[in-house]
Amino acid sequence: MRTIGIADTTFARVNMGAIAARTLRDLDGRIQVVRTTVPGVKDLPVAALRLFRDQGAELVMALGMPGKAEYDRTCAHEASQGLIRTGVQEGKPIVEVFVFEGEARDDRELTFLARRRTEEHAVNACDMLLHPERLTRRAGTGQRQGFRDAGPTGAPSPKRRIGNAIARYA
Repeated sequence: MRTIGIADTTFARVNMGAIAARTLRDLDGRIQVVRTTVPGVKDLPVAALRLFRDQGAELVMALGMPGKAEYDRTCAHEASQGLIRTGVQEGKPIVEVFVFEGEARDDRELTFLARRRTEEHAVNACDMLLHPERLTRRAGTGQRQGFRDAGPTGAPSPKRRIGNAIARYA
C-alpha cells in the first residue's frame, strides 16, 4: 500500500477532498488515503506536515479555494510558500491544488473547474508514486489541470536538433 494524504479546507466552496479521495481510490487499489480538513489555505502547510509525520503519507495533495480578493491571493501565495518549505523539509512531494474563485465565470464553471483540476492532479499524484514513467511521457506536452491543455509549442525534438548540429560538424 502507498499512502497519499489529502489536506483540504472548509473555506472551499466545493468538497475537493472528497473528489480527490474518490479519484485516488478509483485509480489504484494500492493507494491508501488519509485526510485532514482545516479552515483555510494558510493552515495547509501544518496539515501537510502532520499527514507526513503522523499518518505516514508519502505524498500530500493540498487542496484549497482562495477567494477573489487581493487579500485571498496574498494568503494563497503565503500558503504556497509554506507548502514548498514543508515538502522540502520532509523530502516528500506536495501537489498543490488551488482553484481561485476568480478563475471561473460562475458557480457552475467553478464547480467544473474544481472537480476537473482535483481529478487531474489526483492522476498526477498517483503517477508520481506508482507510475513516474507516465509523467515522463507527458513531459513538454503543455498539460494544464482544469481547463484545456495548452499543448506543446511545436519546437523540434531534442534528438532532431542534436542530430542536425552533429551533421553540421561532421
